[in-house]
Amino acid sequence: MNETTKANLLGLTQPQLESFFESIGEKRFRAGQVMKWIHHFGVDDFDAMSNIGKALREKLKACAEIRGPEVVSQDISGDGTRKWVVRVTSGSCVETVYIPQAGRGTLCVSSQAGCSLDCSFCSTGKQGFNSDLTAAEIIGQVWIANKSFGTVPGKIDRAITNVVMMGMGEPLMNFDNAVAAMQIMMDDLGYGISKRKVTLSTSGVAPMIDELGKIIDVSLALSLHAPNDELRNRLVPINRKYPLAQVLDACRRYISRLGEKRVLTVEYTLLKDVNDQPEHAAQMVELLRDVPCKINLIPFNPFPLSGYERPSNNAIRRFQDLLHKAGHNVTVRTTRGEDIDAACGQLVGQVMDRTRRSERYIAVRRIGDEAAPSSGAADRT
Repeated sequence: MNETTKANLLGLTQPQLESFFESIGEKRFRAGQVMKWIHHFGVDDFDAMSNIGKALREKLKACAEIRGPEVVSQDISGDGTRKWVVRVTSGSCVETVYIPQAGRGTLCVSSQAGCSLDCSFCSTGKQGFNSDLTAAEIIGQVWIANKSFGTVPGKIDRAITNVVMMGMGEPLMNFDNAVAAMQIMMDDLGYGISKRKVTLSTSGVAPMIDELGKIIDVSLALSLHAPNDELRNRLVPINRKYPLAQVLDACRRYISRLGEKRVLTVEYTLLKDVNDQPEHAAQMVELLRDVPCKINLIPFNPFPLSGYERPSNNAIRRFQDLLHKAGHNVTVRTTRGEDIDAACGQLVGQVMDRTRRSERYIAVRRIGDEAAPSSGAADRT
């Protein structure tokens, strides 16, 4: 095989790696040995694999490689948040964010270069869309972050305890690669992360939520952002194809398969004078009445030309209190990494946009700002 046809072992699940070894005339147990070297020790050099014979190492060098995305930059926020910018095969750059908290370290992983959807308040969507990431490029973000902390097997206080598929892109629109990467995250030969601590976040691709439930049992988060179809159609355009009733039915089915008292996480970005009013809280209470869930309120993180503003702290607390009084478990997400543009909704990377969406978006926003410089956010949604 030549260089361009080498198999990248980084993105192969255990069954896929076993099949690969069989295909080159080797025993299946070699898969476990190599997975440990790749994911436990961060090794990308076959010569470093000391429990594998020289003949096999030479064979692997000829037909395989262990290649993660190229790290373009790493920034560390004053609050300890880290952000990596990595370049993928398409030439685009995507972003990965690590958020440290007491007793927990959460890695936010991207699944697409840009996003195939276009939620109106998300800077990632405004970058347009270039490509799906491969499984190697998705799990490669975990691999890179894990190596940066020097994590080794058996270390109790692992830096990365949780992974959320909440970075750039809609993971259910890159289904096979996202699932393969999550399977490696949970595999004891990979990163051994609990199924409760791997979370996939979706904007509501209803049919694929059902497909997900047939294959894997990771935690599920729904990017809701509006309590009624009319408003959600404007904020989350995929709602026009899969309206709230259809999406929530799929979420109920998924959660019911999990058992173990697991619940749906509902993500709700609060936008000043758009979806943060008492009537919206009341509608949300009614919408989620029979959905086992916890609610995560996310104050909007501004980005250039967004047309939206962050609600006041009083408005955020009022919204939270109304949901609390109705019996919901509600938290307000603390903004982290804002000084390095790593806060929720701010991930942009450098997307070689195939859709020209970013170009159109900037032109429209500039025209709107020139025509009505004093109009409020609610008039520009």
